[in-house]
Amino acid sequence: MPILLNHNTFYRTSEAADIAGISRSTLLRWIKEGLLKDVSYRDRRGWRLFTEDDIYRIKVEANRMKIQNK
Repeated sequence: MPILLNHNTFYRTSEAADIAGISRSTLLRWIKEGLLKDVSYRDRRGWRLFTEDDIYRIKVEANRMKIQNK
């Protein structure tokens, strides 16, 4: 379930991965390997919060990887 903070919508890691059509572990690996920039927002527990712009970038990378692996 998305989180609404200061009129901005944020998604947790699993939600962002699901929306982008990849696994959570793939998303975290891409961040760790530097394929994707880490997020700017974290909740009070330090968990990543993804914006819709972040999810768009994840989708672009996922599509690029699908094309590359064909």
